[in-house]
Amino acid sequence: MSSGTEWALQLQLSGRVQGIGFRPAIHRRATRLGLGGWVANNTSGVILELHGSRPQLEVFLQQLLRDPPTHSRMDQVQAGWRQIPCGKRPFRIVPSQPSPGSSALIAPDLALCRACLAELLDPSNRRFGYPFISCAQCGPRYSLLQTLPFERDNTSFSAFPPCATCAAEYANPEDRRFHAQTISCPACGPSLQAATQLLRAGGILALQGVGGFQLLADPTHGPALARLRTRKGRPEKPLALLSSRAALEEICRPSEPELELWQSPLAPIVLMRRSPDAGVDARVAGSSPWLGVMRPASGLQQLLLEHVGSPLVCTSANRSGEPIAADVNADEALLASLADGVLSHGLRIVNRIDDSVMRWAAGAPLVLRLGRGLAPLALPTQAQPCSAPVQLAVGAQVKGAFALQLKAHRVLSPDLGDLSSRCGAEHFESTSRTWMRRHAVTPRWIVSDRHRGYSSSAYAEHLSQSLPARRLQVQHHQAHLLAVMAEHGLSGAHCGLAWDGSGLGDDGTIWGGEALELEGDGYRRVATLRSFPLPGGERALREPRRAALGMLLEAYGPNWRSRLQPLETPWWSAFPEADRALLEQSLVCGVNRHRCSSMGRLFDGFAALLGVQQTCSFEAQAAMALEGLATQALERGEASPTYPLPLEWSAAEGIWVWNWAPLLEAVLNGLGERISPAALSLAFHQSLAQAVVNLAQSQGVDQLLLAGGCFQNKLLLEGCVLGLQQVGVRAIWCQQLPCNDASLPIGQLLAAPQI
Repeated sequence: MSSGTEWALQLQLSGRVQGIGFRPAIHRRATRLGLGGWVANNTSGVILELHGSRPQLEVFLQQLLRDPPTHSRMDQVQAGWRQIPCGKRPFRIVPSQPSPGSSALIAPDLALCRACLAELLDPSNRRFGYPFISCAQCGPRYSLLQTLPFERDNTSFSAFPPCATCAAEYANPEDRRFHAQTISCPACGPSLQAATQLLRAGGILALQGVGGFQLLADPTHGPALARLRTRKGRPEKPLALLSSRAALEEICRPSEPELELWQSPLAPIVLMRRSPDAGVDARVAGSSPWLGVMRPASGLQQLLLEHVGSPLVCTSANRSGEPIAADVNADEALLASLADGVLSHGLRIVNRIDDSVMRWAAGAPLVLRLGRGLAPLALPTQAQPCSAPVQLAVGAQVKGAFALQLKAHRVLSPDLGDLSSRCGAEHFESTSRTWMRRHAVTPRWIVSDRHRGYSSSAYAEHLSQSLPARRLQVQHHQAHLLAVMAEHGLSGAHCGLAWDGSGLGDDGTIWGGEALELEGDGYRRVATLRSFPLPGGERALREPRRAALGMLLEAYGPNWRSRLQPLETPWWSAFPEADRALLEQSLVCGVNRHRCSSMGRLFDGFAALLGVQQTCSFEAQAAMALEGLATQALERGEASPTYPLPLEWSAAEGIWVWNWAPLLEAVLNGLGERISPAALSLAFHQSLAQAVVNLAQSQGVDQLLLAGGCFQNKLLLEGCVLGLQQVGVRAIWCQQLPCNDASLPIGQLLAAPQI
C-alpha cells in the first residue's frame, strides 16, 4: 500500500443484527481500534464500512466473527476490500436507508437486563421505579415495531420524543443507552393511565404487558381464581405464575438448566417440578406435578411484583381460544368483562404476542409455545442467499402459525393460537398480511395442510386466487418431520416418527402414529399404529373415554364388555346414561365411527381406562395427566412392569404396525392385579419408548427424527432418546422450533419448490 492510500472494508451482515444494540457495539469496537467509517441498518440487516490499515481491519473482522455482539446472530457476512485515499475519518452511526422489500430480521422482545433492573430499584437513579426502563440490550422489540428497519420512528415509541437528558445519553458512545431506540425516562416516556390495589383484596387486574394485556390474581385466593376461570372460559388448563427468584425456589424445585432458562433474556414461562408445599390454590394447576413460572419481562411487571411481595397468577387477557387483548381502547369491553381493574399506559402494542412456554427435557430446551422472547424465529437457509421464490406457509389449525421464505431465511411467526374461532382466524390473516407488507413481498407459492376443513387452508385458497399465487398442499406428518430437518440443516433421506393427535392421512383416515421415510419431495410410510375406531367422531377428541371404547371394540369385538367385568374401573360409568344407550346402538350399527392411527388418541384411551381423565377441556389434557402420574411413580421409585407393544409386519399392507392390543391386555390384567394406575402409566410410557427403539433397529438406521406434539411429553422424549442412544442411534428433534403443530409452516416451506 502506498503512503497516500489506506484500506476500506465493507461488510453486509444479515441475521439477527437489528434491535439488539449491534450498531453501538460496532461503533465502540471500531473506535477502540482507531478505525474510521460508518455503520447503518439497511433492508438486508446491517451494512458498515471501515477505514484504516489492512492489519487493523483484519483484526476487527476476526474479533467480530469470533465474538459477535450480545444477542446477535450473523448468518451471512459479505466482505469487500478496496483501497482509498488516506484521510482522518471518525466512525459514525449514519441514518438508515429504508426501501421496499426488506429481508432484515426482527428481534424478539428481550426481558429486563441486570443493569436496568439495578437502576429500576436504585432510589438515587433518575429511572428509579420507571416502568418502561430499557437499554440497547433489553426491552420490547417485535411487539412495538411498525416497519423495518428498526428505528425509533418506526416503532410506537415515535409518539414519545426523548427529553434533552435522554437525547444526550443516546448520543454518548460511552453510555449504555447509546443509540438505544427505546430510550425514555419519567420526563419523556409513557405515563400510567390507571392503577389499582385490588390484588391483595382478591381482585383480578388486567396489566398491559410487553405483548398484550395479562390477567393477574392472587394464587392463594380460591374465589378470585374461580372467577378468573369462569370469565376466561378456561375451566381446567393450568395457569402460569409470575415470581421473583426467591419465591420461585419456595414454590418449585428447579434444576440448574431450568433456572438458567428462567433467568435468560427470553424470560419464558418454564415448566418446573412443584414443591410439595408450594402453597398455591388447587385452581392454579390442579393436581399437575408441574408449575409454569415466569420472571418479570418488563419494569412494570417487576415493580408490581415488588409491591405485592408474593407470586401472582399471570395469564393472557383473552377468552379461551381468542387472541390476547392488546389495545386499551379497542379492547375496553373485553377487559372490563375479564378484570376488576386495568393498569395501562400510552405505549402502543403494535404486534400482540403471548409469552413463550418452555421446559427442559433430554438435556436441551423444549419449546411448547413460541412467543415473546423467541419469536419471530429465523432459520438461515444456506450460506448464500437462495434463489427460491417468496413463499408463504400457513400451517394447520389448533396452533396457528405461518412462515415466510425470504432471500436467506425461513421466518416463523409466533404461535397465534386456535384458528377455530372467527376472531382467531381474523387475527391470523391480518398478522400474515402485516408481515407481507412489512417485508414488501408477494408470495408466488402458498403452502398449506391437506385438510380442507382448516381455517388456514381456506385462507390459503382465498389468498392464492386473489394474488394470484400457486398452491401446494403438504401432508401433515411429512411437514412435521421436514421441520426437524430444516432446524438441523439436514438433507437427503431420513427416517422419523411423527406422533401427534391428528392429521389427515393419505387414505382419508386420521393419522398420528406414523413412521415415515423422507427423501427429496416425497415420503414413504414405514410403520403405523394399529388403527381403531373413534365412536362419535369429533366428540372423541374431547372425550378420552370414547377412544377407550374404540380400542376395546377393536381388540375384543362384541365381547368387550365381558373383558371388563372383573375389573373395578370407573370408565364405563363415566358416560352419561343417555350416551351409553346411543353408543351401544351406534356400535351395533357401525355408524359414526371414524378410524384413526393416532398416538394422541392412544394416550387418551389409556388415560380413561386408568381412571385418569374421562373428558378434556383443553388439548392434550389426558396425555399431560398420564405423564404427571407416571412421573410421580418414577420419582417414588415404584416398581413398574414391562409390557409389550410389538412391531408386526403386515404383508397385506406392506407396512410395519405397532400392535397396541397386547399392551392393552397387559394393562387390564395389571388393573385386575391391583397394580397402581401410576405404575401402569409408567409402564405405558416405557413400552412406547421401547417401541421406538424396535422401529429404529428394524430399519437399521443410525439416526431417527422425532416430531409431533406427543414429544412435548418429557418422560416419553427422554425415554426414547436414552433408549436409542443405548443401541447406537442418534435421536434428532426440535429444540428451537416448537415440536407441535406450530412448527408445521417451516416444514411446509421445505416441501415447496425451490425454483
